[in-house]
Amino acid sequence: MSRLFSPLLIKEIEFRNRLAVSPMCEYSSQENGFATDWHLVHLGSRAVGGAGLIVQEATSVSPEGRISPKDLGIYLDAHIDKLRQITEFIHLQGAVAGIQIAHAGRKAGHAVPWMGGKQLGPSQGGWPTFSASPIPFAPGEEAPIALDKKGIQKIVDDFSNAAARALEAGYKVLEIHAAHGYLLHQFLSPLSNQRTDEYGGPFENRARLVLETTEAVQKVWPSHLPLFVRISATDWESGGWDIEQSIRLSVLLKDLGVDLIDCSSGGTLPHAKIPLGPGYQVPFAERIRKETGLLTGAVGMITTPAQAEEILARGQADMILLAREFLRNPYFPLKAAQSLGEEIQWPLQYERAKASL
Repeated sequence: MSRLFSPLLIKEIEFRNRLAVSPMCEYSSQENGFATDWHLVHLGSRAVGGAGLIVQEATSVSPEGRISPKDLGIYLDAHIDKLRQITEFIHLQGAVAGIQIAHAGRKAGHAVPWMGGKQLGPSQGGWPTFSASPIPFAPGEEAPIALDKKGIQKIVDDFSNAAARALEAGYKVLEIHAAHGYLLHQFLSPLSNQRTDEYGGPFENRARLVLETTEAVQKVWPSHLPLFVRISATDWESGGWDIEQSIRLSVLLKDLGVDLIDCSSGGTLPHAKIPLGPGYQVPFAERIRKETGLLTGAVGMITTPAQAEEILARGQADMILLAREFLRNPYFPLKAAQSLGEEIQWPLQYERAKASL
């Protein structure tokens, strides 16, 4: 059996293969963070298409933590009913439903990408933003409010409450979003964190919020269900967060019971020079895996079955997360299996198309 289509057991959850749908914001929610049928169809079709894990987009733990007014939220009990409908459908297709919980910090309150993506003023539906330090993300934007101790505790509580709602909604994998320049990453990176208290300065202080958040989440997230953390392994900028610090953080997260590090990069600076290319982030997953013993997920310009198979075969990662490739082809796993000579179960409703693929 190919590595890509071999099952993966993490705690008590078995994934039918190593292909995961990476969390991708859809900016298609109703007012106040409510999911819609778009999310049901978008996520459900990838489950029908054969993915082993479907990770729902960055879902905000508070209204002020949304990237845009059209972002999903999990800060109200009323959000749960529609989310449960989505998880139930995913599980009926044989995939595992996961959710990424997040807070955008200083990158919150922006227009959706197809409306320019600019920071919104109060008259445009925007709101005050929060971060480690009062440093705006991009020139011309309003500076965020530096969180005080009470505000930091609220962040921790919001993540914990979101995790409890995620469990009630039926998700079997939880991912904490500490990447892409969002709030937890803003505390990690010296480029966005210039605090002088116990949450700023040396590595141990900058990592404190991520670790406290993880500890709080672990108190409500069952020990038999997988817990992932997505990190940006580097800021791609001198003096910023880097792979060495990512390895140190991963060791600490492993001690807290985290099962897998989802290895992405960038997001702290709007114009970082990122050396884009096929599998450009895979070396980060490989190093963290080899130097910590943790499971890792590889993501970023992975587009072919052969490429995904090679990453796994070489021991560079344990799971492959696809983003844009799953937008182009919701049924990528069905074709990937054929190209690798694997026989996998098709949806019965689609069996008559299998022979002509």
